[in-house]
Amino acid sequence: MSYVGDVAALARKDLLIELRAKETVPAMLLFVLLALVTFHFAVPAGASPRVSIGLLWTAIIFTALLGLTRAFVPEREQGVFDALVLAPSDRSAIWLAKSISVLCFLGLAELVALPAFGLFFHAVGWRTVAAVALADIGICAVGTLTGAMAVAGRARELLLPLLFLPLSIPIVAGGVGASVVAHNRYLAFLGLYDAVFVLLSWGAFEYVVAET
Repeated sequence: MSYVGDVAALARKDLLIELRAKETVPAMLLFVLLALVTFHFAVPAGASPRVSIGLLWTAIIFTALLGLTRAFVPEREQGVFDALVLAPSDRSAIWLAKSISVLCFLGLAELVALPAFGLFFHAVGWRTVAAVALADIGICAVGTLTGAMAVAGRARELLLPLLFLPLSIPIVAGGVGASVVAHNRYLAFLGLYDAVFVLLSWGAFEYVVAET
């Protein structure tokens, strides 16, 4: 089977598991909506747009973290992660397929979160949407790599945030900047982040799973 075929098969497997189990996406949707509702009542009227946009990005990052925590759970619970790694295919195909599936889950959550945020705070423009789309790529690339690093540890739920959140700080900074500043440099920064970390994650994944 070709590399593209391997990626498609693995991504299809993850999407079918979620379609049948309905565990990850509903949890992400519930979390992001509850977070935005809480922010709506906690932030005073007339607050700076930078504050409300910052809250949106906080909700997105932690919603993504919730999905990333569940990314390798099926393989871990069924004891097939080692078999997946030892399969006669490029190991980076596992990373790419997982990233695509998490990207789909996060995108579904944001299809609800962005209109809800616009309803509560009246602050969603095209730059915000573009920044979210670019940020999602970096989030899923880095998050899948750190998720694979954490899956073999005993304190998996603790290790993943410790690895992922520091790497997500540039995404939050770029996302907030792109949303509140009428300049494309922050979007370019997010695109550069994506390019660098996609390549690094793709290249490093084989070595990460070899050590787990």
